[in-house]
Amino acid sequence: MIVAHAATLFIATLAAASSAGQTCGGDLAGPRHLVENARYAIAYVTVPDPVPVGQHFVVDFSVCPRAGAGIPDAVRVDASMPEHKHGMNYRPGVFVIRPGTYRAEGLLFHMPGRWDLTFDVVAGTTIERVTDTMRLE
Repeated sequence: MIVAHAATLFIATLAAASSAGQTCGGDLAGPRHLVENARYAIAYVTVPDPVPVGQHFVVDFSVCPRAGAGIPDAVRVDASMPEHKHGMNYRPGVFVIRPGTYRAEGLLFHMPGRWDLTFDVVAGTTIERVTDTMRLE
């Protein structure tokens, strides 16, 4: 019962923030990127920005459910280079900063080119993938 109440309170807080004109990830520090699908919006910043080639970086991000979407039980972050058919050489860890806001550490793009940064949002038995494309020089 307490978990259901917390979920209801969380959804009400999101709705109030939305109606007040606040945007997804509005409290993230730095240049914000926004990617979305029908069920989730994800705002993120990279530290550092821009992402350097061959150096570890961090992604701070907020997951904002849209109407009817479940509150995330877990979130995974990964990246790949579609043209080269490979991913990163490292597996990042994702940590909760506060409800709805996360930090992914241990990312490293080892070569320049197109990288697809993916966020997998797990809610119950549903996994939603949201992807953004980055180009590194």
